[in-house]
Amino acid sequence: MPPAPSPEPSPEPSFEPSFEPRARAQALKTILARVAAATARRVPEAADAPPPTLIGVSKRHPLAAIAELRDAGLRDFGENYAQEFRDKHAAPDPAPDAPALRWHFIGALQTNKVKYVVGKALIHTVDRVKLLDAIERRARALDHVQDVLVEVQLADEDRKAGLSPDALPALLDRFAGCEHVRCRGLMIIPPPGTAEETRPYFAALRRLRDRLVATPRPRVELRELSMGMSADFEVAIEEGATLVRVGTALFGPRPR
Repeated sequence: MPPAPSPEPSPEPSFEPSFEPRARAQALKTILARVAAATARRVPEAADAPPPTLIGVSKRHPLAAIAELRDAGLRDFGENYAQEFRDKHAAPDPAPDAPALRWHFIGALQTNKVKYVVGKALIHTVDRVKLLDAIERRARALDHVQDVLVEVQLADEDRKAGLSPDALPALLDRFAGCEHVRCRGLMIIPPPGTAEETRPYFAALRRLRDRLVATPRPRVELRELSMGMSADFEVAIEEGATLVRVGTALFGPRPR
């Protein structure tokens, strides 16, 4: 008699509810519980990291979905496209007495579109001198001090976004000449993979940050680590993430 076939592995639990009315509030509750549990499991090297902030990635989702999550207690939202962010930010708030939103720009940013973002959001994706200089010029014109993160590329893959570790110190040195821009930390998007496959990239970014802080630089404070998305935010938190970017698990599938 042939051996009985091995049982199919149990599927991972789904944390994406049906997203019928008010389902997003339950999704937020679930995600926040997972954030808290992951924070309690932080590796010893990340034990002193600040509590993580959950960012709801709202690209292509309507303002009504953002309002639903704000009503449930979420304050931080991230957008990927400069013009979509411009339009959402400028839209009248249907609940002006509600707590203000904290915006994050997490997509690739072209120099000719910094005008849509500077002064309105924390920018996570600075990765070149030309972009930093454009942000400085716009912030100076607004008499505003703009906080940014520098995007780092740690994988050997053909991606345009992100700065190599070898090039990173030179860009950080450049902040000394920026009167209107401050670097608050680093950001990474690892190659696609399982949560455990992305863990080494998160750990490597933390170690890189820890080495860089040994050299004080004007206008550079590497407090924030923006890393982790819907599929891997828990391991990112375990490795020291202070900003996690969660979209589908909170909002459901994006409208086409």
